[in-house]
Amino acid sequence: MRLILLGPPGSGKGTQANLIEDNNSIPQLSTGSMLRDAVEAQTETGIKAKSAMDAGKLVSDYVVIAIVSERIDKPDCANGFILDGFPRTLPQADALGAMLDEKELKLDCVVELQVDDDALVERISGRFTCSECGEGYHDKYKLPAVSGKCDRCDSKEFMRRADDNAKTLHTRLQAYYKETAPLVGYYYAKGLLRGVNGMGDMDGIAEEIQTVLDKI
Repeated sequence: MRLILLGPPGSGKGTQANLIEDNNSIPQLSTGSMLRDAVEAQTETGIKAKSAMDAGKLVSDYVVIAIVSERIDKPDCANGFILDGFPRTLPQADALGAMLDEKELKLDCVVELQVDDDALVERISGRFTCSECGEGYHDKYKLPAVSGKCDRCDSKEFMRRADDNAKTLHTRLQAYYKETAPLVGYYYAKGLLRGVNGMGDMDGIAEEIQTVLDKI
């Protein structure tokens, strides 16, 4: 199963991707993690990415697609993967589609988490993550089972994003609706889009997503 999660910042894509990963035994792929891994491994594309980052430039779509391509060739992606936060633009979506065509692979589903923008402020301001493994938590909706210790890796180090506040959220939402929201129509036209109400509790949303995936 190969799928993409779509939704504005704070919609819960990362949390739901983790649950999908656990329930379906397919890896969650984030461009940030893939870039860091490629740079650390000093692959050809990783070296190109590092060169751009060291120069203070954005990593080109060409390099990002190459890194995604390398990643999905690994054995743990043989049964599928979850793309969280990528593609972000129509050109990236076109490039992803072309790359998958070359590999004779196809996307099975694009899940859109549909949310109320006003409710995102509460979600955003309460988010924090494990500094070691990146597991996501929330002051109201998802605290660690043992206070001060990550459920996944037992780390006691946590962090909050400096831009997780109302002011920066509005800026990020503007960018999302300008650059990424057009993908909703793009994938709807391809018959791949499935909308899920992202305003419920975490487990309820996960159940709804799993119901969608079970029908694929």
